[in-house]
Amino acid sequence: MIKEPLQTKSVHKTITSVDRRSNLSRKELIKEYIEPSIPVILTDAADKWNAVGKFTPEFFKTNYGHLVKEVKGVKYNCADFVDRMMVSTPENPSPYPFNLNVEEYFPELMKDMEPTILYSKSDRINHPLLPRFMTYGTDVYEIFLGGNGSSFPVLHIDALFLHNQATMLYGSKDFVLYTPDQIGYMYPSEKNPKYSSVDMLNPDYDKYPLFRKAEPIIVTLKQGETILFPTGWWHTTLIHEPCISFGRVQLSAANWDKFIKDEYRMWKTRSSVRASLILAYGKVLGKIMNLQEKFS
Repeated sequence: MIKEPLQTKSVHKTITSVDRRSNLSRKELIKEYIEPSIPVILTDAADKWNAVGKFTPEFFKTNYGHLVKEVKGVKYNCADFVDRMMVSTPENPSPYPFNLNVEEYFPELMKDMEPTILYSKSDRINHPLLPRFMTYGTDVYEIFLGGNGSSFPVLHIDALFLHNQATMLYGSKDFVLYTPDQIGYMYPSEKNPKYSSVDMLNPDYDKYPLFRKAEPIIVTLKQGETILFPTGWWHTTLIHEPCISFGRVQLSAANWDKFIKDEYRMWKTRSSVRASLILAYGKVLGKIMNLQEKFS
């Protein structure tokens, strides 16, 4: 018999929507949303970004049409994919995710996503003492292209317990979020506990009966808007029109320990010695960052 998950007191139980905010100071953002681990949509954080309006399907087809990305075992060049996403339908959706690592494919575009949106007191993921190999298992900056009817294939928590930032550069996209206290309804996979075993679009309630109790928060992220949400929030995306978004991971004091421990677990499968060194270094680096942020 499947038992109900234990219910604990949580601020998340009272959350049924995501605030849209503008003119929010960094201090207000941290106090009202980041510290209590609550998602928020910033309507004006990317107002000065050149990428908004510039990064269109035609822009990527013309300038980066030669780039190749493999999705579900099939290779597509960007030009062909753009053509496909523009005629995508729910009955014949374009493959997803078609995501490109900005630092690898087109680092020259990074300047078009400035000023940087910070999730915490400092940008830990880009700290000079944190080498990129310590983000093994995820991309820091990504461009996602998608078409009508596409969806992210898995209900999940982001890799390495990193916080999530997504900014719509063209079109719109739906985000489906579940509060962290609903983990008992998510049926985490044994192979990867940050992935749900449930197919959200076609759930098997006989196999996963408690998922009936899960209560999603669905928000539409519009062009120019940015959503920020902390690790622990289960999520996926649904697309209803051609769209392009920019995603990046965020790292703060709140998820530092989980990040380092998960990095250790991943590296241990490759090298126990290197994993132990990363764990030790991460603990020391975390203390250094805490001290720096204390005086920032």
